[in-house]
Amino acid sequence: MKTVIVYGSTLGNSKLTAERIAFTLGNAELFEVNRFPFGSLPEADLYIFGGSTWGLGELQDDWGVKIDDLQSAALTGKKVALFGTGDQNSYSDTFCDAVGTLYDAAISAGATVIGPWERSGYDFSESKAVRFGRFVGLIIDEENQYDLSSERIAAWCTQILEEMN
Repeated sequence: MKTVIVYGSTLGNSKLTAERIAFTLGNAELFEVNRFPFGSLPEADLYIFGGSTWGLGELQDDWGVKIDDLQSAALTGKKVALFGTGDQNSYSDTFCDAVGTLYDAAISAGATVIGPWERSGYDFSESKAVRFGRFVGLIIDEENQYDLSSERIAAWCTQILEEMN
């Protein structure tokens, strides 16, 4: 399975998460979002988009510039998975909101989003990344739960592979 992972990272947590996902899945190509050709998508079986949430629920800066490109990308019939990094203690009321924004853009572009993630094990008050009682993608909190990140990434990658088959 060929996978393309596109991430936006300011302090490095999202880049680290993208690299760990790529390593776990194998055969994955990594792109920083500001260098990704949304207008001429590289061929892949799965596209994974991810990044961090900033301020009061905003997209990471590079994603903020590229979100319209994602929304207008030719993703009809394509499988997309999402991940996000955030801080559930300091930003409990906007925890990983950016993943919800990425979800909305991917859906608008016609993508089929796979890889929902359970809310259990997190302590937050609100998140735009929660739809139908689950997160719309993998959620990683390197600030407060770094000891769970490897286990969560491995479990999510296994889930993604099962959903692709």
